[in-house]
Amino acid sequence: MTEPPDPSLATGDAAKRALAATDRAARIKAIGLMFLALMLFSALDTTAKHLATRAAIPVAEIAWLRFLGQFVLLLVLVPAFGLLTVRQLFTTKRFGWQMVRSVLMASTTVLNFLALQYLRLDQTITIVFLAPLVVALLAGPLLGEWVGWRRMVAILIGFAGILIAVRPGVTDVHPAVLYSLGSMLAYALFMILTRRIAGFDPPLVTLFYSMFVGTLVGGPIALSSWVWPTDALTWLLLLSLGIFGGTGHYLFILAYRLAPASTIAPFLYLQLLSMVGLGWLVFGDVPDGWTMIGSAVVTASGIYLVHREHAVRRAPRSPEAR
Repeated sequence: MTEPPDPSLATGDAAKRALAATDRAARIKAIGLMFLALMLFSALDTTAKHLATRAAIPVAEIAWLRFLGQFVLLLVLVPAFGLLTVRQLFTTKRFGWQMVRSVLMASTTVLNFLALQYLRLDQTITIVFLAPLVVALLAGPLLGEWVGWRRMVAILIGFAGILIAVRPGVTDVHPAVLYSLGSMLAYALFMILTRRIAGFDPPLVTLFYSMFVGTLVGGPIALSSWVWPTDALTWLLLLSLGIFGGTGHYLFILAYRLAPASTIAPFLYLQLLSMVGLGWLVFGDVPDGWTMIGSAVVTASGIYLVHREHAVRRAPRSPEAR
């Protein structure tokens, strides 16, 4: 006679299915939050480009108001949700590294806004996409996280993608590309420092210091070249900078809390679509074929790098390696 199924096994299977469904729902939510964050970041760059090129607002003023708005938003929302007190936001175990990281954050913002005055949105984001490849390249000498030959090939292919997009020696390269490359390099070092101090301070503390230092240091520079907006739309766009940046960073953090980096990191490259779309809608910019091919090469290299890093972490290690 066939024995009846064990109810405990059925319960266990149901629990596993429920857990899998919950995990799947969390990953889908994380991808959605990541997409919203990327849209806000694209809106931030589009607004900054509009203010610099059409409203003639100095870049220092744009960058400072971005930091000031995000800083005020952080001071209001974080204690309001009971996440951290203002005193806790100032408490850090790595003050020096937080200062260096914050300066890098300010540098990448200012250099990016300078580049946006002259380059299309799709051009700047293509160069920014090099940052994860540079992080993988620099993680060896700076963090002791050396890459294998497969990831090294992916990094070199990614750099080749930038050469395809920019085509130095074949066509005229605007000097503002140097601003964009400097912004990308500062961003890569910023990410490496973020990884180094992640185990010492909460994410909100790290985010707070970035905004605090940018506001404190950028204030005198912005005020020295201040231009008063002449219409309500310009004021509205200036005030929206902090909202776009602050909300985007908050959704970014939530996404990484809900799902592992290997799940959502490839979706970072969707920002290229939003940048191309906003560039066309707001400025009438249409990316050329070479830029799109180069962007595709850089994107494919970045996605492979994420996949390979995930595969290496999941691979069983020998007792000696452990």
